[in-house]
Amino acid sequence: MKKLVLALSFAFSIGFAQAQTSEVPKETWYHSDFEQTGVYGVNTEKALDFLKKNKRKSQPIVVGVLDSGVEHFHEDLKANMWINTKEIPGNGIDDDKNGYIDDVHGWSFLGTAKGINYNDDTVELTRIYKNLADKFETYDQQKNHDAIVKNPSEYAEYLEIKKEYLGAIGKAKYTQQIAQARLNAIEPGINKMVLEFGDTKLTKDIISKYQPTDSQVIEALWIFGEMKEEQWVGKTMKEVSNSYLGMARRQAKGDALTSHYNLDLVNRKDVDNPNDLKEKFYGNSDSNGPEASHGTHVAGIISAVRGNKIGNEGTSGGNHVKIMSVRTVPNGDERDKDVANAIYYAVDNGAKILNMSFGKTYSPNKEIVWNAFKYAADKGVLIVKAAGNSNEDIDTHIHYPTNFKPDGTTVSNAVLTIGASTRNADKLKAAFSNYGIKSVDVFGPGAEIYATYPGVDQYRFLNGTSMASPAVAGVAALVWSHYPKLSAQDIRTILMETVNKNEQLKDISVAGGVVDSYKAVQRAEEIYKQRKLK
Repeated sequence: MKKLVLALSFAFSIGFAQAQTSEVPKETWYHSDFEQTGVYGVNTEKALDFLKKNKRKSQPIVVGVLDSGVEHFHEDLKANMWINTKEIPGNGIDDDKNGYIDDVHGWSFLGTAKGINYNDDTVELTRIYKNLADKFETYDQQKNHDAIVKNPSEYAEYLEIKKEYLGAIGKAKYTQQIAQARLNAIEPGINKMVLEFGDTKLTKDIISKYQPTDSQVIEALWIFGEMKEEQWVGKTMKEVSNSYLGMARRQAKGDALTSHYNLDLVNRKDVDNPNDLKEKFYGNSDSNGPEASHGTHVAGIISAVRGNKIGNEGTSGGNHVKIMSVRTVPNGDERDKDVANAIYYAVDNGAKILNMSFGKTYSPNKEIVWNAFKYAADKGVLIVKAAGNSNEDIDTHIHYPTNFKPDGTTVSNAVLTIGASTRNADKLKAAFSNYGIKSVDVFGPGAEIYATYPGVDQYRFLNGTSMASPAVAGVAALVWSHYPKLSAQDIRTILMETVNKNEQLKDISVAGGVVDSYKAVQRAEEIYKQRKLK
């Protein structure tokens, strides 16, 4: 699931780290040089200066973004989208004979051959519960009894799954009711303030001196203490209302229950048969899809156009890095079958790095994903994946897809799992980020990340290991595109060995630090010279 952390408050400590942090523009902090600023960015500019001095020329490289879709016509992405030159757009013919018709910018495994896409799906917990409930809770009591007697261990699993499922339902209902109560309490007062302030641009002085007499307005004023200043300073009250109440309404809606937890699974008729794990050729060429916010943001972190003086710039450091969009992740849990096929598609069509900013708690067909991991490694492809946003130790609370089998053995030597770091050196691990001294390899910037967003010319700040993963994938692309004779395993090792270490990350990740492009290219240069590569 492409889980984002959309509303977090970050407390910055007093002292050197805070002073340095405040001097770094928030929109670009994740490119920072730690030694110069005290901010753990990926050090993009210094890396590019080093490459220029050493006369290292870049080679084209393709990064597959396995996600919700990418808005390929976005102003800051369109020049850096992968184009399948062997395919003639829109002619309805599989020109390159790869099994996928009109796959110009990538492919969608979340739709029909007629171009009808879906965006919502259930979580894996729901699917497992439904399958087991169909077996053990039929209308025929004798049939139920026989199933229990024949499958006692599976029945025990069912009871555990049922408890977890119903607990999730209860939690979702509670959260929804709280959100609705919150909305009811603040909406009348906010609406009155919209009328009162009109087109006035808000400032801290205006709000601090504001003395309303209306009780509903007074009851709603606390939202200014909850929001960060940049969310309301310089904006009209209507803009604040649209943003704040929009989020509150989404939280109060019942979609979480109907889309994620109910027993009526999304109808995938004419899309593919989820139970046919060997099926490969399904979906359509709409690699954007109906809701591409997550994937578009991820793509921009990797390879937003450099040097155009708009939006953001990718951590890959140049316009030679092209984005291939493979729609894999719905609003709900991704299917193992779709994940495996997305990996095969991206690898077979030339991607050298795959970014996978998604994950889930259950993976009933994990073996086919592991096989795809091995396939990618055998083809010399690096997989970079998010650690997840539950603030859990994923050494014990498994976050799928995982690179470890139950016996602890590693599936692939070309997978990097990424935790999320912040711009605050005193509180470096993002509060939401998963961790694990075995299962999380490195950390990358993942809090308050500014990048492309659907709407052609839109950009937003988002938080999550979903953002940290592409930050690192971009660094991998920067290094590999300038040192193309290195292997995927080389790139993985280089990124892990050249982190900026920090005691806060020492016991919660393998490398114990945040990736650094400059140190990585320095190490790549050393290896090239040692191996006498050109």
